[in-house]
Amino acid sequence: MEIQKMEKKALSLLSLGHMVTDINQGALPVLLPFIKEALHISYAKAGLILLLANLTSSIIQPAFGHLSDRHPQGWFLPGGILLASIAFSLTGFAWNYEVLLLLVILSGIGVATFHPEGYRTAHFFTGQRKATGMAIFSVGGNLGFSLGPIMVTYLVTYYGLKGTGFFSIPGVVTFSLFLFSLKWLTYPVKSSAAGQHGGIKPHVPSRNRLGLLLLILAVTMRSWIQAGLMTFIPFYYINYLKGEAIYAGKLVFIFLAAGAVGTLLGGPLADRWGHKNFLLISMAVTFPLIVGFLKVSGWPIAIFLGLAGFVSVSSFSVTVVMAQEMFPQNLGVASGLMVGFAIGTGGIGVTLLGYLADLWGVPFALKTIALMPVIGFLIALFIPYPPKRV
Repeated sequence: MEIQKMEKKALSLLSLGHMVTDINQGALPVLLPFIKEALHISYAKAGLILLLANLTSSIIQPAFGHLSDRHPQGWFLPGGILLASIAFSLTGFAWNYEVLLLLVILSGIGVATFHPEGYRTAHFFTGQRKATGMAIFSVGGNLGFSLGPIMVTYLVTYYGLKGTGFFSIPGVVTFSLFLFSLKWLTYPVKSSAAGQHGGIKPHVPSRNRLGLLLLILAVTMRSWIQAGLMTFIPFYYINYLKGEAIYAGKLVFIFLAAGAVGTLLGGPLADRWGHKNFLLISMAVTFPLIVGFLKVSGWPIAIFLGLAGFVSVSSFSVTVVMAQEMFPQNLGVASGLMVGFAIGTGGIGVTLLGYLADLWGVPFALKTIALMPVIGFLIALFIPYPPKRV
């Protein structure tokens, strides 16, 4: 049972849960230098922490989506929020490396648990303006990523590593809100599942399968752009432009915050212009903005970087909706592939870009990133969309 009119109350609550869950993801990379010093671990071990966080929070999302598609798992929403928040809040109390890894894995599983069920549930409250409604839900995650680094820096600076304990507060509060709202929040999902029970599962046309594969590749390019810029902006600004480290951090925040605004505004534009058209436009415009970022100096750097973040991330919710339209009987898997698997591959992209930076320098790696929206545009051109109805 899909709601015909957009339900902003439900979408706002889901967006809040999304934000609180992703705050923990955004905070972890900034926490690592403090952890490294406290536990006396190597850079390799620090890298392993991020790898495990990425694997558990992103790559396994389609598996949780598959569980949701087979049987609605409404409890994944409050459960994922609580596990992600509590496990991360305890990382500052870890007395050795092994305990820290366990907590990071548990927090990642909490993140992976929430996302497919969250996107699946949001689908039923978007009404006719699907990209707009999905943007309301998605922007919570973007805000969480932006707030996480600021929160953990402040808390650890003033309270030491045990300041991570404060991350449990928004987690417990939001968990309680979801627990009391779970019945009405999951009612449309359960009603839809009941209507399909016992029916013959329709065959997914090969056109839609091809479309989803191409969409994953296009989103992978977008993910590499986002993860690559987040990683190499500080190196580029500090080491090559000889700028101040604190301003480099502000540039990363500008990029992420602009991406959150782009997500929110991109949905309504995509509903008006067409989902595939909007994806193509965002890819096409991202290219000159990254090139401009590499050509300018001084304050225009922030302008070009903010615009690049705004445009490149603006298609975030749009691509989720496109995947759900292609696989309407597998909303959880479609969402998990878009948000988890495709975006999770950003870590692989950063690793490859790191090799390029080691061989030919950071500017060369950034020039490589500038080509990725072109590749993404060419891939998106061949996506068969709108999909064939099943």
